Amino acid sequence: MTEAVSPTTQAVPTSAVDPDVTSGVAQFLSPVVIDLTALAVDGKQAHWHVRGANFQAVHELLDSVVDHAHDYADLAAERVVALGLPLDARIQTVAAKATTPTLAEGFQSSDIVIAEVIAEIDAVLTGVRTAVTELAELDPVSQDVVIEIARGLEKDRWFLFAHISEK
Repeated sequence: MTEAVSPTTQAVPTSAVDPDVTSGVAQFLSPVVIDLTALAVDGKQAHWHVRGANFQAVHELLDSVVDHAHDYADLAAERVVALGLPLDARIQTVAAKATTPTLAEGFQSSDIVIAEVIAEIDAVLTGVRTAVTELAELDPVSQDVVIEIARGLEKDRWFLFAHISEK
C-alpha cells in the first residue's frame, strides 16, 4: 500500500523555469542590479552636492533618477529571486563589483554632476544592453524586464542631457 503524500511534504521547486535558464538569467541580471544600485547611491550623492544656477531643477531631477534606479534594480532583482536564486547586492558587493565610473567628491557644478551621472547611466546601459542581447533566446520574459529598464534609463539620460546640451 502506498502512502499518500500531503502537499505540504512534497518538494516544491522554487521555479517552473529550467535551472540552466535560471542560472543564465542570474548571470546577466545580477550585474545589472549591482550597477543600478551604484547609480542610485551615486545619484543621491550627486543630488546632495550639485551647485549652480539650475540647482533646483537638477537637484529634483536627480531624485527622480535615484528613484528610477531603485525601482529598476528591484525589478531585476525580483526577477532573479522569483526564479529561485539568491542575489547579492549588499553595499560591499556593489562597491567591489560595480562597473560604473567614480563620482567626484564634494560640491560640483551642475554641468559636471550631470556629465558624471550620464556617464554612470551609460555604463549601466552597457550591461543592460548585453543582458537584452543574451536573454533574447535564453528567457524572453527576463529580456522584457531589461528592455523596460533600458527604456527608462534612456529617458532619464535624455532629461539630464537636455540640461547641458547646446542644441
